[in-house]
Amino acid sequence: MSTTAMRVEFINPFIGATKRVFETMIGVTVERGLPYLRKQGETHEGLIGVIGLTGGAIGIAAICVSNDAAINICERFVGSRPNEVDAEVIDAVGELINMIAGNAKSQLESYELSISLPSIIRGKEQAIEFPQQINPICIPFQSPIGNFLIQIGFSVPTN
Repeated sequence: MSTTAMRVEFINPFIGATKRVFETMIGVTVERGLPYLRKQGETHEGLIGVIGLTGGAIGIAAICVSNDAAINICERFVGSRPNEVDAEVIDAVGELINMIAGNAKSQLESYELSISLPSIIRGKEQAIEFPQQINPICIPFQSPIGNFLIQIGFSVPTN
């Protein structure tokens, strides 16, 4: 099965959505780094919020954050600082990827996308396995509350 190149029409809505959600919901400005193709075997430590999108295109969006960044994000959401990664922090990361995906989805209306419930992966050396035909793009972001990475992979079925 061949891989499909990621279209900029999928990437840009997620970049914009990430910036908007962090600015409006968390109150911080984020700075985008240079996007790159995900490397085979690339892993992350901390929390990964994953959400699927289906419809006229099929894809996955994910946010990878360190434990410290996740705690900082949760603090901004709820107004008090958790001492450790707990259920509230995990929920905050799930809600964050849900808001980013929902915001991006509104810019991809022609694909009539539906969003799944978010899932959270937690631990060391964790990776998201995208479908074989999808070649995901990674977009690093820097922020005052911690750096993070957005991963996006979409495929448009051919008829």
